[in-house]
Amino acid sequence: MKGIVFFISMLIALGITTTLFTNCGNQTENKSNPGLSKTEGKNQQAVKMPMLVDLGKGTCIPCKKMKPILEELEAEYKGKAVVKVIDLRYEPGEANKYGIRLIPTQIFFDENGKEFYRHEGFLDKQAIKAKLAEMGVY
Repeated sequence: MKGIVFFISMLIALGITTTLFTNCGNQTENKSNPGLSKTEGKNQQAVKMPMLVDLGKGTCIPCKKMKPILEELEAEYKGKAVVKVIDLRYEPGEANKYGIRLIPTQIFFDENGKEFYRHEGFLDKQAIKAKLAEMGVY
C-alpha cells in the first residue's frame, strides 16, 4: 500500500513540475504586440512607438523609488516613446502575460512590439535613458 501511495505522489509531483517548466518556457516569449499603438485622436492614424513597460507593485521599496523616475520619463519622451506602468496589485493577470518573476521588471519593446530588453529590479533614470538611446529614441 505504501508503494502505491508513493508512486501516485511521484506521478503528481512529476505532473506539477512538467507544467511549471512548460509554463516558464512560454512566459519568456513575446506572445503578442503589447499594445504599442497609441492614438492621439479619433481621426488620426495609430502611431507605433517604442515602449517601456514597468511592472511592479506600489508597495515595494524599489517600485516606490521608480515611480518619480517613470513619471519624469513619461513627460520627457512624450511623442517619442510610451512609458507604461502596470501595478500588479490592480492588474495581477499582467504578471503572467509578461512572464514576470521579480518586481519591479522593466521591459523595453521596439516599435513593432518585439521585446528588445528586459531588466529585473530597480533601474535608474540614466540606465533607462541609455537603453532608450540604444533603441534610437532620443
